[in-house]
Amino acid sequence: MKWGAWAGGLVLLSVCLCIVGLAVGSTGWAPPWQSQNEPLTWQIAWEIRAPRCVGAWLAGALLALSGAIAQGLFRNPLADPYLLGSSSGAALGVACFLTFVGGGPAAANLLIRMGLTGAAFLGAVLAVLLTLVLSKGVQHTLRLLLAGVVVGVVLGALTALAMLMEPDIMRAMQAFMLGTTGFLGWDSVMILWPVLLVSLLVAWGCSRALDALSLGQAAALSLGVRLGWVRVMLVVALALATGTAVAQAGLISFVGLVAPHLVRSRVQSTQGPRLVLSTLAGGILLLCADILARWAWAPLELPVGLLTAVLGGGYLLWRMHRMGGCHE
Repeated sequence: MKWGAWAGGLVLLSVCLCIVGLAVGSTGWAPPWQSQNEPLTWQIAWEIRAPRCVGAWLAGALLALSGAIAQGLFRNPLADPYLLGSSSGAALGVACFLTFVGGGPAAANLLIRMGLTGAAFLGAVLAVLLTLVLSKGVQHTLRLLLAGVVVGVVLGALTALAMLMEPDIMRAMQAFMLGTTGFLGWDSVMILWPVLLVSLLVAWGCSRALDALSLGQAAALSLGVRLGWVRVMLVVALALATGTAVAQAGLISFVGLVAPHLVRSRVQSTQGPRLVLSTLAGGILLLCADILARWAWAPLELPVGLLTAVLGGGYLLWRMHRMGGCHE
């Protein structure tokens, strides 16, 4: 099957899931077209459920695109969007901001509406910049990878220290680190979709260079690829996409890792189509997790990041078991 057919199928599935998402509320299955108070229910669906569904899809698409970029850039199927320390930087930014403002309910509400997303985005971007400084640029991918690991460990330790010194912020930090789509609104959608469009266009423009890079650095250079420029563009796209998704939805794990794996297992293609299909698959994965988080234990809502971790980790374990069985 050609990749265009796969893309069309994934778009159709995304639309269907959005319709299902409109029918799932805080009490479980509650479609607005079956409500006795239909005008009010449609208003709730449009102002709360619809932006949450679209925002969850966009955040998942950004994480999956970042994961596909990272796996192509580092030529490592285990690379994920948080490889350059962006997740630890975002968590530290939120922890510092919470410590400065305070952890009370009024402060938390202020953070959610005004400062939390900015602190997370700034922390993620600064962490990536620190990684670039420590690796002395993007010329050596192994050095960049190691610097990202070091930055992630150090900033993670500083985040734990901030939480230890200010216990009042632990509950708010837990919500951020488990990931949540509950605060996504139309304002979040208006931030997410332009970033997704720009990041996808940049990644698509570098897709041929990624194809050449998959043959090895020497082969890419012999084909005339300007590796330094390509790496800079891809790292910028990766940092922008990851920072934006984390700032809006918190630390949601495994989506950026699993989505490219799912695409590779089903579709054999070059990097360009793979980036597009991974983006669509990531949006579907997070939207499914969001619907399940609202529906499975209603009226209680599960942390969406918890579901993605359990389901994504289970899928990867299944893949490992299946691959191990094939080699026996």
